[in-house]
Amino acid sequence: MKKILTSMSVAGSLALGFLACDSNPIEPTSEMEENHKVVVYQVFTRLFGNTNTNNKSWGTLEENGVGKFSDFTEKALQEIKDLGATHIWYTGVPHHAVIRDYTAYGISNDDPDVVKGRAGSPYAVKDYYQVNPDLADDPSKRLEEFEALIKRTHAQGLKVLIDIVPNHVARKYEGKNNPEGVKDFGADDDTSVAYKRDNNFYYIPEKAFEVPLPQGDYRPLGGENHPLADGSFDENPAKWTGNGSREARPDFNDWYETVKINYGIKPDGSKDFPELPDYFREADFEAHFEFWQDKNVPDSWKKFRDIALFWTAKGVDGFRFDMAEMVPVEFWSYMNSAIKMANPDAFLLAEIYNPREYRNYIQLGKMDYLYDKVELYDTLKNIMQGRGSTDNLIQIQQGLSDISQHMLHFLENHDEQRIASPEFAGKAEIAKPAAVLSATVDQAPMMIYFGQEVGEPAVEHAGFGSASRTSIFDYIGVPHHQRWVNDGKFDGGQLSTSEKELRDFYKRLLNFTIKSPALAGNYAEIHAFNRTNTAWYNDRVFSYVRWSHDQKLIIITNFDHNDTFGFDLQIPASIITAWGLEDGEYELEEKLYQSAKAKLHVHAGLGKVRVDLKALESWILELKGVD
Repeated sequence: MKKILTSMSVAGSLALGFLACDSNPIEPTSEMEENHKVVVYQVFTRLFGNTNTNNKSWGTLEENGVGKFSDFTEKALQEIKDLGATHIWYTGVPHHAVIRDYTAYGISNDDPDVVKGRAGSPYAVKDYYQVNPDLADDPSKRLEEFEALIKRTHAQGLKVLIDIVPNHVARKYEGKNNPEGVKDFGADDDTSVAYKRDNNFYYIPEKAFEVPLPQGDYRPLGGENHPLADGSFDENPAKWTGNGSREARPDFNDWYETVKINYGIKPDGSKDFPELPDYFREADFEAHFEFWQDKNVPDSWKKFRDIALFWTAKGVDGFRFDMAEMVPVEFWSYMNSAIKMANPDAFLLAEIYNPREYRNYIQLGKMDYLYDKVELYDTLKNIMQGRGSTDNLIQIQQGLSDISQHMLHFLENHDEQRIASPEFAGKAEIAKPAAVLSATVDQAPMMIYFGQEVGEPAVEHAGFGSASRTSIFDYIGVPHHQRWVNDGKFDGGQLSTSEKELRDFYKRLLNFTIKSPALAGNYAEIHAFNRTNTAWYNDRVFSYVRWSHDQKLIIITNFDHNDTFGFDLQIPASIITAWGLEDGEYELEEKLYQSAKAKLHVHAGLGKVRVDLKALESWILELKGVD
């Protein structure tokens, strides 16, 4: 066994962490204890059920295959539920631009010069009142097939989430399935001016759009001959590009396949709509909804509200909002309160990367959850890659303590590198400690990306973009995941032993989290106390406690890839007092694998637990025999 001796003095931030830990803890409310963890399983819908293993770069649907709504069988959905999921996020459902001829179904062809990849980006939506025709067995009945999937998903006890991308739409948006009375985006725009409040787009008057100059050896569709791939796209006057570029010829790195939506923000950045009073931070969604009833708001607000309510009426249980911080927070108050009036239990998740805006979008925008990317995810990635210290985790949880229950945790999603990719960690098992921490450190939801649970490395070069992220732009197979799919049996029949073991780990972890009352209760880190007071304890491990009236947990993780660490973990007096423990010996049960036979020894009001953690091992220890 290798042990590391560390200094008995630590930085001021650790001391602050200790003070926070040793302060008088607050007992959880009964409402907190009634809540349990949410686990979101994200699937890239077009890839999930595809069993084709050809994986030709820039391959067509016929060459590389595509998944369908119908691939989500009762068996597949039950396996996702049994993994520990409570919600399933079907990524890429709304009809987006795609390079395939669907003119027989009344769909116009898309231009490869303004489409990324062959299968297209799910974030370049072409028609918000329809679904991607690639996903249907019969494209003429594609909406009915998705409605049937919603019903199948609900029948298995899972809730349904889809994307709404409010900041931008496809360069060639065509709302051919609008409900009666709904006008298309831009239909009434005054295109002679850059900005007007009720225009849906921003314009560059008297200039026509020009296709960006390619970088390197990039050619649309990998250089394949295509009648529309001619280096031009008819858009006059040009519109602002989705990421805000005001150039008629955007840069190749801009979101050139999309155009930005106008929410009443003038080109100088000022607001052209009523502002929400700051005291509405404390108001509920009903008060927010009432506030907007007599207000005159921009046309784009109404259009996206109606889109969200359309899908809510179809049975969709919530939404993941793409790049939400690029849209004014007042709009979110307007739309989210309308959604909650239709479904008070709707799950509203925002992709936000600016921590300074977190509280605005939760409190004023009425978001339920935000991505915890730039703080927890980025810190954990550094730790997993051997470049960061677990000491840095203390300040993150302290800084988010008032909103931690709103911060959704993840280790993979469609935007991030796969853990098993050589560019990230090269081995999926390296994520085990980070997964335990992400799933148990607070009340917030945990998200798993399909294939993460079997170590998908994303080494394919699908076409647009590079490897390390499973392609969202092209038709491709997902090999490790396909071994679990096992030709549609969804039983893991082709998985290797290590892949089965990894999936078993996630299944144990996630199922524990959704049933644990302590994870809806209190949190206190004990890492700082042990860094100061415990010999051999070091910054490759992290420890904390979680508790409610019915359950008390000690959680410790070892992030080191190679070394076992042994020490006497100390439980501070404040925790022993909060748990009502007298001096004596208490049994601890390890909840993941029942592998540890640990005991808590309390003497003079201080607790100690002997810990010998193997590399990448975590213990979730439950205190037994104490009310």
